[in-house]
Amino acid sequence: MSTPIYTAVATSTGEGREGQVATSDGTLELQLAMPGTNLPGTNPEQLFAAGWSACFHSALKLTAKKNKVALEDSAVVAEVSLVNDPEKGFGLSGVLRVEAAGISQDELEKLAHEADQTCPYSKAVRGNIDVTVEVTAG
Repeated sequence: MSTPIYTAVATSTGEGREGQVATSDGTLELQLAMPGTNLPGTNPEQLFAAGWSACFHSALKLTAKKNKVALEDSAVVAEVSLVNDPEKGFGLSGVLRVEAAGISQDELEKLAHEADQTCPYSKAVRGNIDVTVEVTAG
């Protein structure tokens, strides 16, 4: 088994998707709300999308640096959808939109593919949920 580099600890209380979530170090305390209810709060899909986009963007930047490629105005937008499959029940699907300026489409696609192989979130979901990676160079 691998040795952890860092362990995040978060606790959900209340009513689950309509409760609260907080990290053990107190840096994150959020009210949760079911999507579509218009109640104040975030939801697990938004939290997952935020973490995945940040992780993938870091992997993209690291990959670019390793390959000696300068990325300008790069961004990664993660869309995480809650889906309901009649046979499998509730699950997730995802779309990653990778964007950067000052680079060719082919080169950004190569970097995005390599980042997808190294990002821990991408590794965790690979083979478990449907994921599309879209790349736009400008």
